[in-house]
Amino acid sequence: MKQTGSLEGKTVAILVTDGFEQVELTGPRDALQQAGARTRVVSPRPDKVRAWKAQDWGEAFAVDDDVHSADAANFDALLLPGGVMSPDHLRANRSATRFVKAFFDAGKPVAAICHGPWTLIDAGVVEGRRLTSWPSLQTDLRNAGADWVDEEVVVDQGLVSSRKPDDLPAFNRKMIEEFAEGRHTRR
Repeated sequence: MKQTGSLEGKTVAILVTDGFEQVELTGPRDALQQAGARTRVVSPRPDKVRAWKAQDWGEAFAVDDDVHSADAANFDALLLPGGVMSPDHLRANRSATRFVKAFFDAGKPVAAICHGPWTLIDAGVVEGRRLTSWPSLQTDLRNAGADWVDEEVVVDQGLVSSRKPDDLPAFNRKMIEEFAEGRHTRR
């Protein structure tokens, strides 16, 4: 019997491009791997993506899958790190928004932190959902039909969201819990 929080046998896509907040990839990725998940970086950029670390460029990370050919059916869940640049570029990329929407269409769990929910807006998946984000996104999310709240972590039918790096401990706990539950049916 699978223990609560175990992600053994699950594969999680981490969708980013240059300019994602480094700790919002590394913290959740490490938590996912410790829970038994396999993680794969998916990006429209070939080979490597570069993180943003507080106020300057951070480390480079290898890209495992090209978003233009990646299939959401090959993944059990999706993680969307924040940072300003990455979500802003991803929301304008049709392959990225189609990839994100496919997770919602299949009822697969998704976790988005900080500016990560920007991509959800352009994927057309926030209407009627309760979520949080970096505060500057609240008007965009509300205009897209979301119920935006200022809370550390929010869960709505498999969608986990948080505001900022300080929320990572709560975000990681809820993300693992929801990813372990698997598919969710929308009310």
